[in-house]
Amino acid sequence: MSHLTHNQPLEADQPERPNIVLILADDMGYGDPQCYNAQSKCVTPNIDRLAKEGMRFTDAHAAGGVCHPSRYGLLTGRYPFRHNRDWRKEPLISFEEDTVPKLLTRAGYQTRMIGKWHLGFEDGYDYDFAAGLQGGPVDRGFQSYFGMPASLDIPPYYYIENKMASPPPTIPIEANSSPGWSPIQGAFWREGLRAGNFIMEDVLDVFATKAVETIQQDFNNADKPQFLYLALPAPHTPWLPAEKFREIGGAGLYSEFVAHVDDVVGRVIKAVDETNSAENTLVIFSSDNGPTWYDEDEERFQHKAAGPFRGMKGDAWEGGHRVPFIMRWPKQIPAWSECDEIVGFIDLLPTVSEMTGVPVEHSSAIDGRSIAQLMELPTKSLWPRGERVMLQHHSGNVIRSGQWKLITNLGSSGFTKPSKVAPVAGGPKGQLYDLGYDKGEQDNLWLEHPEIVEKLSRIRKEILDKE
Repeated sequence: MSHLTHNQPLEADQPERPNIVLILADDMGYGDPQCYNAQSKCVTPNIDRLAKEGMRFTDAHAAGGVCHPSRYGLLTGRYPFRHNRDWRKEPLISFEEDTVPKLLTRAGYQTRMIGKWHLGFEDGYDYDFAAGLQGGPVDRGFQSYFGMPASLDIPPYYYIENKMASPPPTIPIEANSSPGWSPIQGAFWREGLRAGNFIMEDVLDVFATKAVETIQQDFNNADKPQFLYLALPAPHTPWLPAEKFREIGGAGLYSEFVAHVDDVVGRVIKAVDETNSAENTLVIFSSDNGPTWYDEDEERFQHKAAGPFRGMKGDAWEGGHRVPFIMRWPKQIPAWSECDEIVGFIDLLPTVSEMTGVPVEHSSAIDGRSIAQLMELPTKSLWPRGERVMLQHHSGNVIRSGQWKLITNLGSSGFTKPSKVAPVAGGPKGQLYDLGYDKGEQDNLWLEHPEIVEKLSRIRKEILDKE
């Protein structure tokens, strides 16, 4: 594999604007795809193929350790702690904020979204279904939307077409769970209401079919570049693999569902490859955060869903937010490429801005930076090789600078127990790790390097104080 080491901006003509397909898995860990973990008990030939045919990023980070802050950062280029809104009551993305689909619309793209939104609507759960859902995807830059409001285990359960519930949820559904798994694993969902056409086991394939139809319909249109954001609801709970994926992999129900997700990725890739624009289509694959996978699951199945990293979904440790991130663009990105630079979801908006030449509105509010140089694209921005500084985790309590990582408190800050640990007299108040040799975050150097603690704490405060 090649490691990109350019340290000068590239001077070349801007390439033709590509079609873009952004596939976001839900709760897939860094160690689930075999292209990131050769010992993975999950079978992922289609995700692995994307990595072989494009660029695999090994230090990429979701904007948060859970669903909604991660998606906010992905679309806005901003750290999720920049807002104080509750997705259950209102849209997380304000009307004034620029977004990836807004910018691409200004660049002449047709922008479509399929799948899980989880960024809120106006009026919270007190929706007027007859009037339509306001503040959702079509009000934040997408020209069309077919999907669902939140996770597949959070009621009410129904499809949305543009702004309208299709149809509204009216049928009671009881809670569900799976023996042998924790209360938030397996075929888990909460009780509530569902629409008559909303069948839990069918949702993943419904979205896949819609995506394939959209690609077949639109991506042969040479007059208008296309952007499709496919936000899969899986392998987030409920784990509901179709029958043909039973017994695939070595991590029980979980690896079976990951195989189903990989099959969906394969269907989408096949649809792209059958268009006349495949060579100039950028396919991006990632996951919104780490896996729901406990230490006892790792011991039981000998499967490290977070790879070599500590923690799981929600955590400030790497397992909570370091995610698989792959780009395939045959016309631009060499096959078998690898990049070990620190990148994040917040970088997508400034990157598509530089790719298209269309400026970001309110650019001073953007926290991300363009990774165009890492993609060997023409750029005006010199990449800070090995020196990227980034806040991580939705709390804003984590900062990375090169190999150093500081967490301002003790504990996981997420799903792993204990989430919070009170400091003791004479002990560390937070956590400092050198990820250059300690990827598993086992050796807390807080007391050994007070100068680094002070420096990173100061930089973090400066970022937090930015308007």
